[in-house]
Amino acid sequence: MIETIFPKIHKEGYRFLVIAVSITLILLFISKFLATVSFIISVWVYYFFRDPDRYSINDDNYVVSPADGVITSIAEVNGPTELNLGEKKFTRISIFMNVFNCHVNRIPLDGQIEKIVYMPGKFFNASLDKASEENERNLIKFKTKNNDEVIIVQIAGLIARRIVCETYENQTMKQGERIGIIRFGSRVDLYLQNFKILSKINQTTTAGETILAKKNIPND
Repeated sequence: MIETIFPKIHKEGYRFLVIAVSITLILLFISKFLATVSFIISVWVYYFFRDPDRYSINDDNYVVSPADGVITSIAEVNGPTELNLGEKKFTRISIFMNVFNCHVNRIPLDGQIEKIVYMPGKFFNASLDKASEENERNLIKFKTKNNDEVIIVQIAGLIARRIVCETYENQTMKQGERIGIIRFGSRVDLYLQNFKILSKINQTTTAGETILAKKNIPND
């Protein structure tokens, strides 16, 4: 119960929380109304950077969500050109995170990080299709134990101004482990091949726990 009310927060949040609380304390001597508003903002900052523990299925045949949010698109597309995958077809699942979602991102399957590419860009609303190609983004390509190529793209949104990637190339990761955080409203795209999609548009997802797809197994 205590962890639900007072969850631990990501290290990226401490500076913002200190600033918000400091402003609230100063405003106490100026205006109770403004101090109340600042207090509410401080509480929001605290919960925005929450980093709760998550419990994955730990099964290589299932893909778990890389982000909290709502699925806004499931489409057959070419792979990201930044990773030289423009000639390959993938199923892309797009998950939009609003400012009330937990913004810690997680790895959807066991695997090894092969390549990470950061691309500076614009800050369109992350729910728009063009955000995948024009917004600031961070692309993470990894290979699963079954030799499947999976790509996660962290995309900054209208308010977000920093993508924090905490993984590195050649790192081996377990399903559900943290890969980073995007500050203040954003989106994550997940590119898959050879998986049966089990999710649907407008579905709410929980990072590290919600099952999005299942490995295509012959005669299954």
